[in-house]
Amino acid sequence: MKTGLTIFCFLIIYFAAHAQTIESRSRSTTGYIKADGTIENSSRSTIGYIRSDGTIENKSHSTIGYIKSNGTIENKNRSTVGYVKKDGTVENSSRSLIGYIKDDGTVENSSRSTIGYAKGIRKEWAAVVYFFFKLE
Repeated sequence: MKTGLTIFCFLIIYFAAHAQTIESRSRSTTGYIKADGTIENSSRSTIGYIRSDGTIENKSHSTIGYIKSNGTIENKNRSTVGYVKKDGTVENSSRSLIGYIKDDGTVENSSRSTIGYAKGIRKEWAAVVYFFFKLE
């Protein structure tokens, strides 16, 4: 019995550590991002990928954008669509404020209204999901 409980606890910790939840403002789950950058919808179907080199792909593995190391977000043609600053401020290509990603994972629009939660998810990855690309 102890061994079964230990394995069960290990599995819960393993899956919690490897897939972070993307939530709406009402806290309903809208998707998941795994540690390897795989993006899933709420039904756990893969809808996209963020590769280790910053390449953003749709579910068919077609490149739809890029995340540069300085926080610049680009579309598939390498045109800048926005920026994610180290403090979590998110700007569009004209450097106008469009939102915030707080350290606790709260995602806010430019008016500081909460639009979602992405706890434990890198700020750039959260910005890709909430502000820059519609993955379906």
